[in-house]
Amino acid sequence: MDYFEESLNLHRTLKGKIRVSAKMDVRSKEDLSLVYSPGVAAPCLAIAANPDDVYKYTIKSNTVAIVTDGSAVLGLGDIGAAASIPVMEGKAMLFKRFANIDAFPICLDTQDTDKIVETVRLIAPVFGGVNLEDISAPRSFEIERRLQDLGIPVFHDDQHGTAIVTLAGLLNSCKLVGKKMEDLKVVINGAGAAGIAIARLLKAVDNPDSAYATPVKQIIICDSKGIIGRGRKDLNYAKTEVLEFTNPHDLAGSLKDALVDADVFIGVSVSNLLDRNDIATMARDSIIFAMANPIPEIMPAEAKLGGAAIVGTGRSDLPNQINNVLGFPGIFRGALDARAPRITPNMKLAAAHAIADHIRNPTLDGVIPPTLDEQVAWRVADEVRRVAEEEFGKR
Repeated sequence: MDYFEESLNLHRTLKGKIRVSAKMDVRSKEDLSLVYSPGVAAPCLAIAANPDDVYKYTIKSNTVAIVTDGSAVLGLGDIGAAASIPVMEGKAMLFKRFANIDAFPICLDTQDTDKIVETVRLIAPVFGGVNLEDISAPRSFEIERRLQDLGIPVFHDDQHGTAIVTLAGLLNSCKLVGKKMEDLKVVINGAGAAGIAIARLLKAVDNPDSAYATPVKQIIICDSKGIIGRGRKDLNYAKTEVLEFTNPHDLAGSLKDALVDADVFIGVSVSNLLDRNDIATMARDSIIFAMANPIPEIMPAEAKLGGAAIVGTGRSDLPNQINNVLGFPGIFRGALDARAPRITPNMKLAAAHAIADHIRNPTLDGVIPPTLDEQVAWRVADEVRRVAEEEFGKR
């Protein structure tokens, strides 16, 4: 099947993939008087008297805004707000399909950080959560950070969703190859939103004392210019900050230098970057998560010829697909159900373990649940809700 041509035909026919549907029909004067004037005044006055009642009487308790500026869309880059709409519609469909959450695309025609933060604050009253999506780094870090006091969960999925599912796959991979998380040497190629978030979660930077934490001792991050080390003079603030918890031996050089004796390669970068000879320099039974799309940093067959024991990619037609859909629906479901004011590091770790534990008997080609497994989101939701209630109390 030519997915590109068929997708164009589908979108042309449907003219968008989502719609707003009423929860009841308005068939009589009584119906009209209940859903609109005069009856609607009652819930309005109740909310005015007690703002928390907005969760009781409106869509807020089950609605998420998918906010983007179109600056880093999938593998397409900076295509702008309008061109990003089909992706955000697709994301809304996944929220509904896997967690019964009503989500709506908010595609902003600005890439000004201050304007995005202000706009999200202004629209927040109607939403129970905000999923930041496809916003380029390092602006995405600042936008998310500045919105953590909003009183509802604000979660940049390209960062944390990718990190959570990656950690889940790595937990099961370690069981199979007989290695401990804390003993791994991990090389991450790609120092954008996903790469830095993966490093923070693997290192458990934000909650090292968590019952879920098994911090990796040695993480090396590379960008297009090689290893991120203290001798580099061309680093932005986000890359400089990661040196607080990565590259403990202050290595310098190229990605290939970093890979020598590494246990794990995680790619969130560009296609066709490595070959079997590069994998052969890694430690025995290496783990490769090559997530560049649509072509990974190395194809599974080539990686295994170099000695890799386990290979995952971002593709649905290959084993061990590392896909955010295993994470974000359940994470938001749990956060919404707990009325959590934010998504904490412990909730992220709990989500990763829930995804990993969903597979009772991992295999080399099955370290992560299938993307379309309908039960994953609800298992994640239960764990996230439980942890949120422990941290914030039941509401």
